[in-house]
Amino acid sequence: MNERPRNAADAGDPLDARHWEEVEEAAELLQEERPIEAIIELRRVLSDSPRNPYAFHFLGVALHETAELEASRDAYRAAVAIAPRYLGARIHLSHVLRQLGDARGAIEQGEIARRQAPDDPETWHALGLAHAARGDKQAARRWLEAYLSSNPEFEVSIEVRATLERLGPGPRDEDE
Repeated sequence: MNERPRNAADAGDPLDARHWEEVEEAAELLQEERPIEAIIELRRVLSDSPRNPYAFHFLGVALHETAELEASRDAYRAAVAIAPRYLGARIHLSHVLRQLGDARGAIEQGEIARRQAPDDPETWHALGLAHAARGDKQAARRWLEAYLSSNPEFEVSIEVRATLERLGPGPRDEDE
């Protein structure tokens, strides 16, 4: 979590570097599984630097960790409003929209992410889960199988395989 997130801004930009520096303590608190303290720190950062996309992103992460999904969604939306190419925040926004029951919004955010980074497996994962939530089994299967082909972490691959199993057989499976 101490790595600068993907595509938030130009890594060579002094403002971007300052924004990243401002959230390092909060990122460490999140890594230490201390989301409440991270929320307090991130709110302090945002009071001093209200256009810091990293602060909004990590606030979204911390709020998600504390099961405050609507507030998490709002924080991710703020991050992508400030930095539209912030891929990590957009992917997280897609996931939280899906968790809130907004499959259409989740797909929209996933498609924006896919246009920004067509070869990004995390985007495929978000799209697959969003399509599954909407009931589009064929699209869900396509994106989740693409995600599995990227050799994701073991725990996530088990969850994705379980989702694929719940979707039922795919078109090729039915022919066999």
